[in-house]
Amino acid sequence: MRHNAGGENSSTGRESNFSKLCFGGGVKGSACANRKKLRTISETRSLFRCKLTTMRGAAMKRSGILVLTPQSCGGGAQRVVLLLATHLAMDYETHLGIVLSEAPSVEFPDRVFVHRLSARRVRGAAWSLLLLVWRLRPTVVLSGMAHLNFLVLLLRVFFPPRTRVLVRQNGTVSAALAADSHPHLRRALYRLLYPHASRILCQSEAMAEDLARELRVDRSRLRVLPNPIEIDAVRAAEPLSIAWREAGPHLLAIGRLAPEKGFDLLLTALVTLRGRFPHMEVAIAGMGGEETRLRALAEELNLQDRVHFLGAVPEPARLFSSPDLFVLSSRHEGMPNALLEAAAAGLPLVALPACGGVVDLLRGQEGCWMAKEISAVALADALSAALSRLSSGERFAHAWIERFRASHSARACSEMIAEVLVGAHS
Repeated sequence: MRHNAGGENSSTGRESNFSKLCFGGGVKGSACANRKKLRTISETRSLFRCKLTTMRGAAMKRSGILVLTPQSCGGGAQRVVLLLATHLAMDYETHLGIVLSEAPSVEFPDRVFVHRLSARRVRGAAWSLLLLVWRLRPTVVLSGMAHLNFLVLLLRVFFPPRTRVLVRQNGTVSAALAADSHPHLRRALYRLLYPHASRILCQSEAMAEDLARELRVDRSRLRVLPNPIEIDAVRAAEPLSIAWREAGPHLLAIGRLAPEKGFDLLLTALVTLRGRFPHMEVAIAGMGGEETRLRALAEELNLQDRVHFLGAVPEPARLFSSPDLFVLSSRHEGMPNALLEAAAAGLPLVALPACGGVVDLLRGQEGCWMAKEISAVALADALSAALSRLSSGERFAHAWIERFRASHSARACSEMIAEVLVGAHS
């Protein structure tokens, strides 16, 4: 037992000091002196309460967060999750779980602890994910993709007690159901599992309203958090040249080569515009299962000399210096990061109404043209209107992009997690 200089044990010493603080060494004295001593007791208790609150706050700051993503490389959804993990690590002990097997290609800051589960498929990671959660015992698990969300919510009952699960919805539910080959099964999974999430993070008010309506989820569980964009990094990106063959206009589209991205609509729209803009070219950055079909379509439409398939570009922001405008040709979206990054770079924007969030964001904004419907004809009309108005190389401020600045978005996410942690500790 530790002893103090006066020969008392540490416990007795603390009691003695507390007694002296409160009573001045005794309980006798005038009524006035006793009132002063009682005030001192009250002040001391207040001091202790304040100290306890501070300690609780420090404990909350140290609470562990496990952020889960299928892959560290890939599209905008993966980049959003990685950005959130990086920024959350400034406030919390943050662990990043990468579910699928991949060659490490992304460097993470030292403050983010990376765990690779190396599964072949998301559903095959159930056991290793459970082991990771029990080993780390995080206060919060944040899952960043819909199919991974299902697995995490299925496993939730086997997590340590009081583990809070947050899921980030990366697409509009109604559109996802309409495009799914088994919509009734997916709807059943959504309705069975999503109500058990502590919070559901949506990318726009339109997405939150759609989710609440389709899944009958309590609106109080939904939070709208804007996608984080590293605006300054986008603007400072070192340009990557595109081997344009003609004088232009030059169009840029970015996304996974999949049916929902609508690149077939873009190619069909180019045919309509070819007579008016004979030197038009488009560069498409991305990879996916539709590449062979899209290349064949370009040849069929006699556009093979006007379309550049760039493949995967690790830093898409490097492409923004030379195009005349950015095209969003998607049939449905959540809130596309490629569009937001193009806006940060000042590019003019032409978009199909891929979701309510995109329509609300771009409607009436200078330098933005929204097609009337999701079709190749409507896209051609919007492109024609934009190109007739624009000068070569023209750029726009797009001041509305500031709400997506990564520091603002991450702060909102951190505050939402703090709200969840208060519930976990209460």
